Amino acid sequence: MNQPFRIRPADSEDTLIIGEILVETWRATFRGIIDDAYLDGMSEDDQAIRHARRMQAGGVFYQAGVDADGLIGFANYGPARHPVPPGIMELYALYIRPAAQGTGLGKALVKAVASDCLARGANGLFAWVLAENANRGFYEHIGATVAAQGRVRVGRQDHEQLAYLWEDLPQLIAL
Repeated sequence: MNQPFRIRPADSEDTLIIGEILVETWRATFRGIIDDAYLDGMSEDDQAIRHARRMQAGGVFYQAGVDADGLIGFANYGPARHPVPPGIMELYALYIRPAAQGTGLGKALVKAVASDCLARGANGLFAWVLAENANRGFYEHIGATVAAQGRVRVGRQDHEQLAYLWEDLPQLIAL
């Protein structure tokens, strides 16, 4: 099957578009869940700076989804930020432009992340997802199971979040 995109490692030249994609995706996905004031106050430049710093920190990795017009999605991952069993890495972010959702790019990015994590010695991967996120079924569709629950503060609101876990990276890569 010929995909309309390719996956490649993201780099510092991608950070402006990463900031744009993140803000566009948050506004489309979380409108009605997260305060409008918070979403409207998000800055593409601030997000680009944040991700540029994250890229330079080391130990944090990015994969980019690119089509003929440029960057249309990205994934950001690395060591778990909270205590987890050894060998499990964390998918910090997976954002696809709304117009590119449903093309298979999300699955391709997660598989690229899983492959890189496996090469780095990991055997599992997890991602925190807002429980109210209508797109969370995507994670279940590609084999993740809910392994934990928590709360996260976004703006002035607390939200329930779910940790989706893939315990078998080779199985995820083979999807």
